[in-house]
Amino acid sequence: MLPVQVQEATEGAAGHGADPAGPMPMDELPDFIQHHIGDATEIEFMGGHWSLEALSIDPIQIGSLTIDLSPTRQTLVMMVVALLMLAIFIPLAGTLRKRGKEKAPTGFANAMEAMIVYFRDEVVRTNIGHGADAFTPFVLTLFFFILGMNLIGLTPLGITPTANVSVTAALALITFVVIEVAGFAALGPAGYARTIFFLPPGVPGFMKPGMLVILTFVEFLGKLAKPIALAIRLLANMTAGHTLILALMGMIFVFQSYLMGIASVGMASVFMILELFVAFLQAYIFAMLTSVFIGLIRHAH
Repeated sequence: MLPVQVQEATEGAAGHGADPAGPMPMDELPDFIQHHIGDATEIEFMGGHWSLEALSIDPIQIGSLTIDLSPTRQTLVMMVVALLMLAIFIPLAGTLRKRGKEKAPTGFANAMEAMIVYFRDEVVRTNIGHGADAFTPFVLTLFFFILGMNLIGLTPLGITPTANVSVTAALALITFVVIEVAGFAALGPAGYARTIFFLPPGVPGFMKPGMLVILTFVEFLGKLAKPIALAIRLLANMTAGHTLILALMGMIFVFQSYLMGIASVGMASVFMILELFVAFLQAYIFAMLTSVFIGLIRHAH
């Protein structure tokens, strides 16, 4: 992927009087990084280009709003990750079901069961409390789906959907709906209303109207802050790591030096190991905070 983009960058520089065989201009480096992080309608892999234009769908026009549902490379990767999750966990569930409760699984099934039990006991039940098991499938789905998207970005394919704000915002929006519905179901209409129209006890009568207006605004912003924090945290961490690695690799083609090549590859390798840890960490944090937010609203009283 990198030499293909370098060729494009040098060809663009040639149009401005630069030597096509020379190093990549420093001002081309941001475009080089954005090209590999951003979304597109083509996939680059091992020096080849595969266009997704054949899969394009006519845009839907709703008044002045245009909705384009044509697949992009990040959409395609998300579908691949979803299919991989189904291919892994459906047979795994069948294997665990056949073994029964008395016989312990072995190998990969044993590792997955240990991880699932850990999430159920230490993440979901600990943070949500009574009735937590009903939310375990949702939290586990979030964790493994985000983890899959994070990890696939570390492969030579290099496409990370979680570095796209549309993807993280959609995940956060789904989580927000689940949180609010869980709170409404646990508290009832009156109890849920108090999570928005909040007035602490002991407020003097003449101060109640003003305090109610202020605290209602604050509580409403607090609800919106939760999904925004989930989306931005995941987006920023995944984008920052990939940007740093691509910047280090791009320096090879900027300076075209053996010394810079060795240094860049060495530093990028260290950061790739760190990115592997971050991929797991960010998926875990997203799942854990989802459990925390569900527990907070279900026990708002």
